[in-house]
Amino acid sequence: MPKTRHALIMAAGRGRRMGPLTDTIPKPMAPYSDSTLIGNGILKLRPYVQNIHVTVGYKGAMLAKHLIEHGVSSVLNTDGRPNSWWIYNSLLKDLDEPVFVLTADNVTDIDFAALDADYHAQGSPPCMVVAVDPVQGLEGDYVFHEGNVVTALDRHRCADTYCSGIQVLNPVRINQLTSDHGNFTEVWRQLIQRRLLRVSTVKPQRWFSVDTVADLLRVNARKGEREGDKHGREPLVTDGGTASESRD
Repeated sequence: MPKTRHALIMAAGRGRRMGPLTDTIPKPMAPYSDSTLIGNGILKLRPYVQNIHVTVGYKGAMLAKHLIEHGVSSVLNTDGRPNSWWIYNSLLKDLDEPVFVLTADNVTDIDFAALDADYHAQGSPPCMVVAVDPVQGLEGDYVFHEGNVVTALDRHRCADTYCSGIQVLNPVRINQLTSDHGNFTEVWRQLIQRRLLRVSTVKPQRWFSVDTVADLLRVNARKGEREGDKHGREPLVTDGGTASESRD
Protein backbone atom coordinates (compact mmCIF):
# COMPACT_ATOMS: atom_id res chain seq x y z
CA MET A 1 0.00 0.00 0.00
CA PRO A 2 1.50 3.39 -0.99
CA LYS A 3 2.22 5.90 1.73
CA THR A 4 0.84 9.43 1.54
CA ARG A 5 3.72 11.68 0.50
CA HIS A 6 2.17 15.16 0.71
CA ALA A 7 0.49 17.34 3.34
CA LEU A 8 -0.84 20.87 3.13
CA ILE A 9 -1.45 23.24 6.04
CA MET A 10 -3.90 26.08 5.41
CA ALA A 11 -2.44 29.16 7.11
CA ALA A 12 -3.67 32.17 5.12
CA GLY A 13 -6.33 33.55 7.49
CA ARG A 14 -6.27 37.00 9.08
CA GLY A 15 -6.86 35.79 12.65
CA ARG A 16 -8.85 38.84 13.75
CA ARG A 17 -10.17 37.10 16.86
CA MET A 18 -6.62 36.72 18.11
CA GLY A 19 -5.95 40.47 18.13
CA PRO A 20 -4.00 42.36 19.24
CA LEU A 21 -1.38 39.59 18.91
CA THR A 22 -2.11 39.23 15.20
CA ASP A 23 -1.61 42.95 14.62
CA THR A 24 2.12 42.18 14.60
CA ILE A 25 2.43 38.50 13.62
CA PRO A 26 0.34 36.07 11.55
CA LYS A 27 -1.82 33.74 13.63
CA PRO A 28 0.14 30.56 12.68
CA MET A 29 3.24 32.10 14.31
CA ALA A 30 1.51 32.45 17.68
CA PRO A 31 3.75 30.85 20.34
CA TYR A 32 2.93 27.30 21.32
CA SER A 33 5.12 25.31 23.71
CA ASP A 34 8.70 26.05 22.63
CA SER A 35 7.71 26.67 19.01
CA THR A 36 4.71 28.14 17.17
CA LEU A 37 1.28 26.80 16.23
CA ILE A 38 2.41 25.99 12.71
CA GLY A 39 5.86 24.85 13.82
CA ASN A 40 4.13 22.29 16.02
CA GLY A 41 1.98 21.17 13.09
CA ILE A 42 5.01 20.72 10.85
CA LEU A 43 6.78 18.76 13.57
CA LYS A 44 3.83 16.37 13.91
CA LEU A 45 3.66 15.78 10.14
CA ARG A 46 7.33 15.38 9.35
CA PRO A 47 7.72 11.71 10.38
CA TYR A 48 4.87 10.71 8.05
CA VAL A 49 5.20 12.73 4.83
CA GLN A 50 8.02 13.74 2.51
CA ASN A 51 6.53 17.04 1.35
CA ILE A 52 4.83 19.71 3.45
CA HIS A 53 3.13 22.60 1.67
CA VAL A 54 1.61 25.67 3.31
CA THR A 55 -0.79 28.36 2.08
CA VAL A 56 -0.05 31.90 3.28
CA GLY A 57 -1.93 35.19 3.05
CA TYR A 58 -1.94 37.74 5.87
CA LYS A 59 1.63 38.85 6.64
CA GLY A 60 2.68 36.25 4.08
CA ALA A 61 6.33 37.35 3.75
CA MET A 62 6.91 37.03 7.49
CA LEU A 63 5.21 33.66 7.63
CA ALA A 64 7.02 32.40 4.52
CA LYS A 65 10.38 33.18 6.13
CA HIS A 66 9.33 31.23 9.22
CA LEU A 67 8.21 28.30 7.07
CA ILE A 68 11.44 28.22 5.07
CA GLU A 69 13.33 28.03 8.36
CA HIS A 70 11.20 24.97 9.16
CA GLY A 71 12.13 23.36 5.84
CA VAL A 72 8.72 23.14 4.14
CA SER A 73 8.59 22.00 0.52
CA SER A 74 6.57 24.90 -0.88
CA VAL A 75 4.75 28.06 0.16
CA LEU A 76 1.60 28.99 -1.77
CA ASN A 77 0.42 32.61 -1.74
CA THR A 78 -3.38 32.47 -1.52
CA ASP A 79 -3.89 35.97 -0.13
CA GLY A 80 -7.47 37.07 -0.75
CA ARG A 81 -8.43 33.70 -2.16
CA PRO A 82 -11.00 31.25 -0.72
CA ASN A 83 -9.75 28.21 1.17
CA SER A 84 -10.05 25.64 -1.62
CA TRP A 85 -8.48 27.85 -4.31
CA TRP A 86 -5.16 25.99 -4.19
CA ILE A 87 -6.77 22.70 -5.27
CA TYR A 88 -7.79 24.15 -8.63
CA ASN A 89 -5.18 26.84 -9.28
CA SER A 90 -1.79 25.88 -7.83
CA LEU A 91 0.78 23.34 -8.98
CA LEU A 92 -0.74 20.90 -6.50
CA LYS A 93 -3.76 20.53 -8.79
CA ASP A 94 -1.73 17.97 -10.77
CA LEU A 95 -1.18 15.65 -7.79
CA ASP A 96 -2.98 12.40 -8.51
CA GLU A 97 -2.41 11.03 -5.03
CA PRO A 98 -3.66 11.68 -1.49
CA VAL A 99 -2.78 14.83 0.43
CA PHE A 100 -3.26 15.29 4.17
CA VAL A 101 -4.95 18.69 4.70
CA LEU A 102 -4.93 20.49 8.07
CA THR A 103 -5.51 24.00 9.38
CA ALA A 104 -2.73 25.92 11.11
CA ASP A 105 -4.78 26.67 14.23
CA ASN A 106 -5.58 23.05 15.04
CA VAL A 107 -3.42 21.46 17.71
CA THR A 108 -3.90 17.73 17.36
CA ASP A 109 -2.50 14.30 17.98
CA ILE A 110 -3.66 11.91 15.27
CA ASP A 111 -2.20 8.67 13.97
CA PHE A 112 -1.38 9.65 10.38
CA ALA A 113 -0.33 6.09 9.53
CA ALA A 114 -3.76 4.82 10.63
CA LEU A 115 -5.44 7.67 8.73
CA ASP A 116 -3.50 6.75 5.59
CA ALA A 117 -4.47 3.10 5.96
CA ASP A 118 -8.15 4.02 6.46
CA TYR A 119 -8.12 6.21 3.35
CA HIS A 120 -6.89 3.34 1.18
CA ALA A 121 -9.19 0.83 2.91
CA GLN A 122 -12.13 3.04 1.91
CA GLY A 123 -11.11 2.85 -1.75
CA SER A 124 -9.03 6.05 -1.97
CA PRO A 125 -11.99 8.46 -2.31
CA PRO A 126 -11.58 11.96 -3.77
CA CYS A 127 -12.00 13.36 -0.26
CA MET A 128 -12.29 11.93 3.26
CA VAL A 129 -12.98 14.15 6.26
CA VAL A 130 -11.93 13.46 9.83
CA ALA A 131 -14.62 13.95 12.46
CA VAL A 132 -14.46 14.67 16.19
CA ASP A 133 -17.01 14.47 18.98
CA PRO A 134 -19.00 17.71 19.39
CA VAL A 135 -18.51 20.05 22.33
CA GLN A 136 -21.60 21.79 23.70
CA GLY A 137 -21.83 25.42 22.65
CA LEU A 138 -19.27 25.20 19.85
CA GLU A 139 -20.22 25.60 16.21
CA GLY A 140 -19.21 23.10 13.57
CA ASP A 141 -20.26 21.30 10.41
CA TYR A 142 -22.08 18.24 11.73
CA VAL A 143 -21.45 15.04 9.78
CA PHE A 144 -24.40 12.88 8.70
CA HIS A 145 -23.40 9.60 7.10
CA GLU A 146 -24.53 6.14 6.04
CA GLY A 147 -21.66 3.85 6.87
CA ASN A 148 -18.68 5.93 5.85
CA VAL A 149 -20.50 7.78 3.05
CA VAL A 150 -21.30 11.38 4.04
CA THR A 151 -24.89 12.30 3.18
CA ALA A 152 -24.91 15.83 4.59
CA LEU A 153 -22.84 18.43 6.42
CA ASP A 154 -25.00 20.81 8.39
CA ARG A 155 -24.17 23.60 10.83
CA HIS A 156 -27.72 23.77 12.22
CA ARG A 157 -28.81 20.14 12.66
CA CYS A 158 -26.88 18.22 15.30
CA ALA A 159 -25.23 14.85 14.75
CA ASP A 160 -22.85 12.60 16.68
CA THR A 161 -19.71 14.20 15.18
CA TYR A 162 -18.55 17.27 13.31
CA CYS A 163 -15.65 18.16 11.02
CA SER A 164 -12.25 18.67 12.61
CA GLY A 165 -10.62 20.56 9.73
CA ILE A 166 -8.47 17.51 8.91
CA GLN A 167 -8.99 15.84 5.53
CA VAL A 168 -7.36 13.52 3.04
CA LEU A 169 -7.99 14.44 -0.59
CA ASN A 170 -6.81 13.81 -4.14
CA PRO A 171 -6.49 17.10 -6.10
CA VAL A 172 -6.70 15.54 -9.57
CA ARG A 173 -9.86 13.61 -8.71
CA ILE A 174 -11.48 16.68 -7.16
CA ASN A 175 -10.70 18.67 -10.31
CA GLN A 176 -12.25 15.91 -12.40
CA LEU A 177 -15.40 15.66 -10.30
CA THR A 178 -16.13 19.24 -9.16
CA SER A 179 -16.11 22.84 -10.33
CA ASP A 180 -14.22 25.61 -8.56
CA HIS A 181 -16.79 27.56 -6.57
CA GLY A 182 -14.23 28.93 -4.15
CA ASN A 183 -14.47 27.10 -0.84
CA PHE A 184 -14.55 23.69 0.80
CA THR A 185 -18.25 23.91 1.53
CA GLU A 186 -18.86 23.81 -2.22
CA VAL A 187 -16.30 21.06 -2.79
CA TRP A 188 -18.03 18.92 -0.17
CA ARG A 189 -21.51 19.73 -1.50
CA GLN A 190 -20.63 18.56 -4.99
CA LEU A 191 -19.02 15.37 -3.72
CA ILE A 192 -21.97 14.63 -1.43
CA GLN A 193 -24.31 14.85 -4.45
CA ARG A 194 -22.25 12.08 -6.05
CA ARG A 195 -21.97 10.13 -2.76
CA LEU A 196 -18.20 10.46 -2.99
CA LEU A 197 -17.41 12.23 0.28
CA ARG A 198 -16.27 9.86 3.00
CA VAL A 199 -15.74 10.16 6.74
CA SER A 200 -12.79 8.44 8.36
CA THR A 201 -13.09 5.83 11.09
CA VAL A 202 -9.95 7.35 12.63
CA LYS A 203 -10.34 10.13 15.20
CA PRO A 204 -7.65 12.28 16.80
CA GLN A 205 -6.45 11.18 20.21
CA ARG A 206 -6.36 14.88 21.11
CA TRP A 207 -7.78 17.84 19.21
CA PHE A 208 -8.48 21.48 19.86
CA SER A 209 -8.36 24.75 18.01
CA VAL A 210 -6.92 28.15 18.86
CA ASP A 211 -9.17 31.04 17.90
CA THR A 212 -8.41 33.65 20.58
CA VAL A 213 -5.59 34.73 22.87
CA ALA A 214 -7.48 33.07 25.73
CA ASP A 215 -7.45 29.79 23.77
CA LEU A 216 -3.71 30.20 23.20
CA LEU A 217 -3.05 30.72 26.90
CA ARG A 218 -5.21 27.71 27.72
CA VAL A 219 -3.50 25.31 25.30
CA ASN A 220 -0.05 26.39 26.42
CA ALA A 221 -1.08 25.85 30.04
CA ARG A 222 -2.40 22.39 29.21
CA LYS A 223 0.82 21.58 27.36
CA GLY A 224 2.78 22.53 30.46
CA GLU A 225 0.51 20.43 32.67
CA ARG A 226 1.01 17.37 30.46
CA GLU A 227 4.77 17.76 30.47
CA GLY A 228 4.76 18.22 34.25
CA ASP A 229 2.52 15.25 34.94
CA LYS A 230 3.23 12.11 32.97
CA HIS A 231 0.08 10.51 34.34
CA GLY A 232 -2.27 13.39 33.58
CA ARG A 233 -5.09 12.73 31.13
CA GLU A 234 -6.52 15.28 28.71
CA PRO A 235 -9.91 15.21 26.99
CA LEU A 236 -10.10 14.73 23.24
CA VAL A 237 -11.29 18.29 22.72
CA THR A 238 -10.79 21.17 25.13
CA ASP A 239 -13.44 23.72 25.96
CA GLY A 240 -11.48 26.13 23.75
CA GLY A 241 -11.91 24.01 20.62
CA THR A 242 -14.05 24.53 17.58
CA ALA A 243 -14.89 22.46 14.54
CA SER A 244 -15.09 25.29 12.05
CA GLU A 245 -13.24 24.47 8.83
CA SER A 246 -12.30 28.03 7.94
CA ARG A 247 -11.78 30.58 10.68
CA ASP A 248 -10.66 34.19 10.65
